Amino acid sequence: MTTHSIDFRIYYEDTDAGGVVYHARYFAFAERARTEAIRAQGMAAIDLLRDYGLAFVIRSASIDYLMPLRLDDVMTVRTRLLEQGAASCRLEQIFFRGADVCAQLDVRLACIRVADARAARFPPSWRVLLLKLADTGQ
Repeated sequence: MTTHSIDFRIYYEDTDAGGVVYHARYFAFAERARTEAIRAQGMAAIDLLRDYGLAFVIRSASIDYLMPLRLDDVMTVRTRLLEQGAASCRLEQIFFRGADVCAQLDVRLACIRVADARAARFPPSWRVLLLKLADTGQ
């Protein structure tokens, strides 16, 4: 079991007039990183929808901005599972520039049935998949 890491370069479209990453873009990068973290474990978010009629939605998210990312920086987003419930999970996503921590995102995802937007339990195979993102310190 491990965390997942992915690199992104900062482009003009990601920044404000001063060349600093616009605060809302962190959420977009985090979404991409979560999607790729799941894909790296062997399934895609579309599989959850197609096979079970389920989807992930954000229930809550908080972010601490510690150091600005800037135009042309390469950042790494590290994603790891902190908690898993029957129909929700909590992830930590840390944004690095080299060894520097630039931002930390704490996000709770809920699993819902798309047909009625009601909470639904994760299928067993998806519970196992998500647990692969838990950092056991090994």
